[in-house]
Parts: sequence; structure tokens; C-alpha cells
Amino acid sequence: MRAFLSAVLIASCLAGPAHAADNPHAADVAAINQVVEQFKAAIIARDGKTLDELFLKDHDSWLVVAAVDDATWATVKTRNPKARRIIADSRKQFVEFVQNSPKPVEERFYNVRIDTNGAVGSVYFDFDFLQDGKVTNRGSETWQMVRGEDGWKIGAMLYSMGK
Repeated sequence: MRAFLSAVLIASCLAGPAHAADNPHAADVAAINQVVEQFKAAIIARDGKTLDELFLKDHDSWLVVAAVDDATWATVKTRNPKARRIIADSRKQFVEFVQNSPKPVEERFYNVRIDTNGAVGSVYFDFDFLQDGKVTNRGSETWQMVRGEDGWKIGAMLYSMGK
């Protein structure tokens, strides 16, 4: 019995450091998650200044992708031949939309996954975007993050629309 307890004690002591080594960037994951929470709160508060500060200033990569099957896309193209499946947008337009919205806006995140090596990171999640309490878009979104002198910033954003 004594040998068994000793083995359990040794195994539990060894498990701690092994677990910590599995996630050497836990502090960075937490910092990126804080950006996620600030993003959500800024949308609800319609705080364009805070929202804008979460992005890189000299870079604006923002793409919207139609999330429809090929048959639905063919119908869309028949109705609107100029429709594009991938649309370039900008954080500035989104910030202005949020801060000037006459109705409450919110983005709800689900299944958030964060990965980082401490210098770059990615955030991927499913979302619902609501205006005045009603879902107006649902899809998946991904952010490319970079860690600069002033912390983690969103460098690029892509999301699906119409799912």
C-alpha cells in the first residue's frame, strides 16, 4: 500500500510540470481572450473608439464571404450578376456602423478557439450578429492577431455571411 501511495504521489508531482509545458503561451491565450471580450463589450456599448483601438492602425484586411451552397449562389447570381462571393470591407466602416447604430447591436460568440505562439495568433469562432435583438447574420469568423509593443491587435478579419 505504501508503495502504491508513493507511486501516486510521484506521478502527481510529475503531472504538474508536464501540464504547464503543454501550454507555454497560456498568458498570451488569456490576453487574446481579453481582446475578444473587449470586442464584444465595445459592440454592445456602441463604443467605436474602443473597438477601433483593438485593430492594427496601419493595416485593414477585412473580408466577407457569402456562406451559401453552389445552387443558392447560382440563384443569387441570376438575380444580381454583379454579386461577388468575396467582398472587401473595412474595420472603419464596421466601427462607424456600430457607433452610429440607432438600435442595439451585439455579436454573440460560440465555440471560440484561440491558438498562438506568443507572437502571432488566431481566433476562430461561430457567431450570431444581432440588431435590435434579432439575428441578422450567422456564420463563422476568424481573426489573425499580432502581438506588438502595445499588446495584442487584430490584423485581419474574415467572416461568413448569410449562413
